[in-house]
Amino acid sequence: MNTLAIDIGGTKFSMAVFDGDQIVERESRLTHRQGGREWMVEQITSIAAGWRKKYDRCGIGFGGPVDFAKQRIALSTHVGGWSNFDLPRHLETALGILPVMDNDANAGALGEALYGAGQGHLPLFYMTLSTGIGGGIVTEEGTIYRGADSYAGEIGHLTIRPGGPECLCGSRGCFERMCCGLWLERDHGRPANELLQDPAFVEGYVVDLALGLKAAIMLLNPARIVIGGGISKAGDALFVPLRAELRRQITAWSRARVDVVPAALGDDSVLYGAQALATKQWGDSQLNHQLKDQTIGD
Repeated sequence: MNTLAIDIGGTKFSMAVFDGDQIVERESRLTHRQGGREWMVEQITSIAAGWRKKYDRCGIGFGGPVDFAKQRIALSTHVGGWSNFDLPRHLETALGILPVMDNDANAGALGEALYGAGQGHLPLFYMTLSTGIGGGIVTEEGTIYRGADSYAGEIGHLTIRPGGPECLCGSRGCFERMCCGLWLERDHGRPANELLQDPAFVEGYVVDLALGLKAAIMLLNPARIVIGGGISKAGDALFVPLRAELRRQITAWSRARVDVVPAALGDDSVLYGAQALATKQWGDSQLNHQLKDQTIGD
């Protein structure tokens, strides 16, 4: 059986058809924010129509909070029109199947845990660092930890600078407000990929980045943190000073690991995770066995 995987982000969206764990079709397009929900749904259905006989199931990673139990999008702070929207049911007729959906950070966490930099490193914390910031937690048992209401891992809205600039969520000094690509460009007048080529900028930037990640390290004590999203593509220019800053900030008595690496799957982490969601039919117990086998094998 083949799987249609969909990654809906604030800057771009991607779709792929998987044969097993191999991508056989793939397409990415820039997100038209002003077009809102209607534009995105039209794009998805148009691309899927050309692949209709190539897939049997579908998984979606959405760039915003998702109520997993109800399979509804809670909202998007980057693109309007998504609040309390049942995207899987809305797409069911056009796709010919009912998709399964989670937020993109949870999907990215699954993708990296199963196929990428998280293999053999559980528990895992995955952070997407792109237009916005999100987080996903894969437990030592190999399941996604979603919390009581599907909002676990929303690290982007931790307050790291009390009284700081206002975030799109309405709070001030959020991790996302200080470190995501959207605000970096608005605050500094240049895209994040250009800013991260400047060592002086990076030296200051990693202080805030480490403040957010320190919270994840001290609270969760993950075996590894994997960072995906466009900003993670800066490579050693970002990760070397970030690791050094984390070691400075982590409480002196703590023996918590400072193992922070870029996503191995690049732009495809969420696609691989969406494929895993659909393949397992929400079956975290099955996913658990697969992850345990990988960990033991390492």
